[in-house]
Amino acid sequence: MATRSRIGIELNDKSILSAYHHWDGYPSWLGRILKTHYNTKEKVSELIDGGDMSTCLDDNKNPEYYSARGEDCPPRYDETLKDYLSDGEEYAYIFTSAGWICYDMNEFNDKDPEIVEIPKGALAC
Repeated sequence: MATRSRIGIELNDKSILSAYHHWDGYPSWLGRILKTHYNTKEKVSELIDGGDMSTCLDDNKNPEYYSARGEDCPPRYDETLKDYLSDGEEYAYIFTSAGWICYDMNEFNDKDPEIVEIPKGALAC
């Protein structure tokens, strides 16, 4: 079963460019992978530039982009954080100048989503 998430990067004007991530989006897996393997603006930008994906780290330590199977799923642009968080994924990640932020969208109704801590430590792959 999928734990759907969205991976974004905050741009200079506070808008967000992002890609959908289908599998294992919870902080103890995806959050740790992002903090370990995608920890610079350049690496995050390259990951998101590939567009929507099944996973950001397959058995060969590469992203599995939907474009590899012929789908056209480019990165999404949102002008505001509210727009970014409105798509229904279970977790939303944003790479900012301060590092990764994770939002737990499971309890998101008419209130602000909860920011949750990403567990420390690298995840063995």
